[in-house]
Amino acid sequence: MTASRKGKAPDRRTTSKSAAKRKIPDKDIPAAEPSKKPRVSIADLLSSQQSIESNDSSRARESQGHIDRRAGNMATQTSPPAKPLSKQDMYSFPSKNATSNVVDLTSSHSSPESQKRKASFAGVRTPFNPHQGPKKLVVKNLRTVPRIDPQQYFEQVWTQEDKGLDAVFTNQKLSYSLEELYKGAENVCRQGKAAELYARLSRKLEVHLRETVRDSIRRDEGSSSDIDVLRSFVSAWTTWQKQLLTIRQIFYYLDQTYLLRSADNPTITETGLAKFRSCVFSDDFIRAKALNGVVAHIDSDRKGGLNERDTSLLRQAIDSFHELGIYTSDFEPAMTSRTEQSFRDWRETEANKDDLAAYVNNCTDLLAREMARCDFLTLDRSTRAQISDLFDSILVDEETDVLSSQDSILDLFEDDKYEEAEKLYTLLQRRSHGELIAPSFSKYVETEGSMIVFDEKRESEMVIRLLEFKRRLDRYLKYSFHGNDSLGNALHKAFELFINKTKKTQSNWDTDNNKPGEMIAKHVDLLLKGGVKAVPRLQTQKPDPAKPDEEHDFDEGAADEDAEINQHLSNALDLFRFVHGKAVFEAFYKKDLARRLLMGRSASFDAERNMLTRLKNECGAAFTHNLESMFKDMDLAREEMMSYNQLLDDRGTKPVPDLSVNVLSAAAWPTYPDVAVNIPPSIAKVMSDFETHYKAKHSGRKLTWKHPLAHCQLRAKFPKGNKELVVSGFQAIVLLLFNDIPADKHLAYTEIRASSGLVDAELKRTLQSLACAKYQVLRKHPKGRDINETDTFTFNAGFTDAKLRVKINQIQLKETKEENKETHQRVAADRHYETQAAIVRIMKSRKKIGHNELIVEVIKATMSRGVLDQADIKRNIEKLIEKDYMEREEGNSYSYVA
Repeated sequence: MTASRKGKAPDRRTTSKSAAKRKIPDKDIPAAEPSKKPRVSIADLLSSQQSIESNDSSRARESQGHIDRRAGNMATQTSPPAKPLSKQDMYSFPSKNATSNVVDLTSSHSSPESQKRKASFAGVRTPFNPHQGPKKLVVKNLRTVPRIDPQQYFEQVWTQEDKGLDAVFTNQKLSYSLEELYKGAENVCRQGKAAELYARLSRKLEVHLRETVRDSIRRDEGSSSDIDVLRSFVSAWTTWQKQLLTIRQIFYYLDQTYLLRSADNPTITETGLAKFRSCVFSDDFIRAKALNGVVAHIDSDRKGGLNERDTSLLRQAIDSFHELGIYTSDFEPAMTSRTEQSFRDWRETEANKDDLAAYVNNCTDLLAREMARCDFLTLDRSTRAQISDLFDSILVDEETDVLSSQDSILDLFEDDKYEEAEKLYTLLQRRSHGELIAPSFSKYVETEGSMIVFDEKRESEMVIRLLEFKRRLDRYLKYSFHGNDSLGNALHKAFELFINKTKKTQSNWDTDNNKPGEMIAKHVDLLLKGGVKAVPRLQTQKPDPAKPDEEHDFDEGAADEDAEINQHLSNALDLFRFVHGKAVFEAFYKKDLARRLLMGRSASFDAERNMLTRLKNECGAAFTHNLESMFKDMDLAREEMMSYNQLLDDRGTKPVPDLSVNVLSAAAWPTYPDVAVNIPPSIAKVMSDFETHYKAKHSGRKLTWKHPLAHCQLRAKFPKGNKELVVSGFQAIVLLLFNDIPADKHLAYTEIRASSGLVDAELKRTLQSLACAKYQVLRKHPKGRDINETDTFTFNAGFTDAKLRVKINQIQLKETKEENKETHQRVAADRHYETQAAIVRIMKSRKKIGHNELIVEVIKATMSRGVLDQADIKRNIEKLIEKDYMEREEGNSYSYVA
């Protein structure tokens, strides 16, 4: 078949009568002329195909290919015709076989349905309308009645299922495959017999558990122990779990289609668990024996007597209780009851209540073992909580007297048992009783601290010992007591109490001065004068590597010495904050600071400034006003000497010897005694020249020379080498006496006293430093440590030392007993004056006040400078009454006299 090049659609004609019976809708024919559309049947196409095959087989195959595979593209497959063909010839295919018949594929003589279908296709087809919805499909001749009776089929299937269940229960090979058993159960369910199938299955499981499993466990009821019954119970449960898996596989369809959708019937797994619980565990004999066996195993584990097999049995039993849902209702009460009795028995036999350290260690270990057992056996959180409550009730609440025994707690503190103290606090804090340690802690702090403060034999080590003691207390608070606020307050109050205790002893010259204030000032002086090396080590032992939380204040080998000095100063200030009587500290610190500044003995000027800033922040600007003035005087004196030396250089009159003078204001500096001494003429001349210059520059000022503070450098010539001697002014005056005499001539003590003009006390101390100390530039005759008036002295020609510059003024820098006594007495007198001034201020503001109230107000007003005893305050009140500042009224009260 071909198409014209012009694209004109050819006409179609019908060549078969049967084709007329099957009409094709007009819309299916793509024709240009709808009124003249010939119709072609399938028979015509087959007839044409046979004609083409007889004429030209190759052409027929090509045409067939076009018809079969590319019927939709026939209009495009063209070949030039030999001559024009008519429509009739175009659709006429002569057959090679004249006797061949045309086959009508639309007709069929096999069945009446073929005729009906042929008629329906021959009719006019209506177009599909999607909005009319689906049409009803009717399946005819459907068999609605089964071939076999459902109940008969059910009985047949159940017989197979019953045999299969028996095989599962006896662990034998199944007579039927799992697939057959599953299909049987599925078919029964599809026939509406699911409820009856479940009922029979449930009865089967119950009968097996009652008659087989339970009876096997109770077989030796009279002679079976708790452990034997428990082992049989766990074994039966393990076997039942495996069998239940197989049963669920057989009845899986029943489980998924019926039981899961049923509100009344549980699933097969739940049914198996419930049946085992009701038929096996609920038996009085089995229940009691199984629970007693588990509890007995736990008791054996507490005593450390379980082997690996028993431990595995115990874990399996606990797991079975969880899975059966009897853990909370049955096991937990039995476990709690037995644990309570076990704790009480352990407390009486193994707790060791007589030794607090051993008791807290044992209790802590017991609780740790119980909690570890709970984790190992996967016990519920509720069981852990009940065991913990029993522990707290029996071993903490009922033993509070043991845990809070003051004597026992003090023994812990004295032996530095930090870990035991931490365990004690942890046990008490479980019931919020940690504050019960506070009274014992306070007593320990007060007792030990008082022993340190009033130990006169080790007075020089007071600050070091106090710092060590505070370090220990801080560790108790931080590590042992977990930073408890109540215990921290108790520590602070107790430390403050003992460090401010006063006692009239020989060390404070029978005054009521606070000794720690003096010793803290001397400790700071030692730091600022000699650096870190001058301070004894705070810690004599290295920290225990097993205790990483242990802290200490002095680390080994600090990278920055200034930073380490600052750390030491911070530690000293920690003690200083507890001291109420700041006047004693101020007096001694001021005196030591003056000596450091005048002698040039400060190790670090930055450290001096840093300490001054710390004191100002701690006590206020009024406390450090005089100290700051001392630094200003030193700066002014330095500038004054620079201008004086410049003036001498301009005049060309450089004095010999060199002179350096520090002009100080008397109000800011400590009071120094005037000591008479004969000044050598050469030195007296340069001193007179400076005094003339200064008075001319500053009219109206008076200069007083303080010779005890003078120091100088001498160039000494010894046969074994020349040296530079750094000595005090008094030492220099004595040494200069040996310049004008032969080296071997003796000078008697009386001659030296007459020539120097020094009093005996100063002279003896000076000669002792020159002839009896480390550097002996003079020889004493006879030899000895003490200086007598009958002694004689000579120049030591054999003196030698490796250093060129030798300092021999140590005795001058040391504080004498007289100076210490004078400082204490002056501070005590100042305190009385300050107390009287406070009384007057209070009376002036209140006009009238009672005795007790006045005492309280005075203590508050004088606390920062140092508090007197009530008896001393009363004596000062009497003095003020005598001076008519106040008068006594009736009712033990006082009134102010204006």
